[in-house]
Amino acid sequence: MDSLKNLQDELLEEYQITQKFFKLYPNDKNDYAPHEKSMKMGHLSTHIAEIFGWPEVVLTTDELDFKEGDGPKLKENAQELEQTLNEKYEKNMAALRAANEADLSDVWALKMNGHTIKEWSKYGAIRHSLNQITHHRAQLGVYYRLLGIPVPASYGPSADEQNF
Repeated sequence: MDSLKNLQDELLEEYQITQKFFKLYPNDKNDYAPHEKSMKMGHLSTHIAEIFGWPEVVLTTDELDFKEGDGPKLKENAQELEQTLNEKYEKNMAALRAANEADLSDVWALKMNGHTIKEWSKYGAIRHSLNQITHHRAQLGVYYRLLGIPVPASYGPSADEQNF
């Protein structure tokens, strides 16, 4: 099995789906959240765009340590989201193309202020990042539905986009 090729194919699919979501992003709704416990839409969308950078980080480091107050600059509009998405996607594809299968076996850790939250193989960490994209983009789809924004098709048709 060519795990790197499979990861590249999956990353491409997630990228293309996310592009559709970001093209519809409402620039005036960054502060929208459907519930007080929900992430604001600007932060959620920024997080989705930034997750596209994780495979490169996983392949080029042994860990990622989040520190209190760390975090990406909030993307203010659809253009910034799309730009970040495109940049992260290109860097990730280059990192995946440069990697070899043996690189995927190394251990990688996610930490918070030096405390290990989770360890995976690098393959597992990349798979986790792809799952995170899917998870958070589904949340964004709920926000869109509640705001009356058409929800793009993802892995099949949506109520708004039947031509999957």
